[in-house]
Amino acid sequence: MTALTLPRVDLRAKLSALWIFLLINMIYADILSFSLADTVRDILAGNAGGITITPEFMLLAAVMTEIPMVMVIASRLLNYRLNRLANIVSGIFTIVYVIGLGSLTPHYIFIASIEVLCAAWIVWLAWQWRD
Repeated sequence: MTALTLPRVDLRAKLSALWIFLLINMIYADILSFSLADTVRDILAGNAGGITITPEFMLLAAVMTEIPMVMVIASRLLNYRLNRLANIVSGIFTIVYVIGLGSLTPHYIFIASIEVLCAAWIVWLAWQWRD
C-alpha cells in the first residue's frame, strides 16, 4: 500500500462513523445555539425560531434526534437488507429534520450544511450498496 492509498473500510463501519460525525455536528450546533442570548430567552419563553415549544414538539425533536444515535449501532448490527433500507430512510428523515427545524443563524446554516451533506453521503452509500 502506498502513502496515497487508503485502506478499504467495511461499509458498515463507514456508515456508523458517518452517523457519529453527523450526530456530533448536531450536538455542537445546539450547543452554539444555546450560547446565543436571544435563543435562551426565546426558549425560556416557550419559543424556538418562531415555533412554540410544546411537549409534542419536544417529543418530535427527541425522536428525530434519536435516529442518528440508533443508526450508529444499527449500521453495524442489521443485516444487509434492513441496514441498507434503514440508512436510506433515516438519512432522508435526518435531512428533512435538519432543514425543516433549523434556524437561519450563520453558525447553524454552516453546520447544517455539513450535516445535510453527510446525511446525503450516507443515503448515497446505502443506495449504491450491493451485497
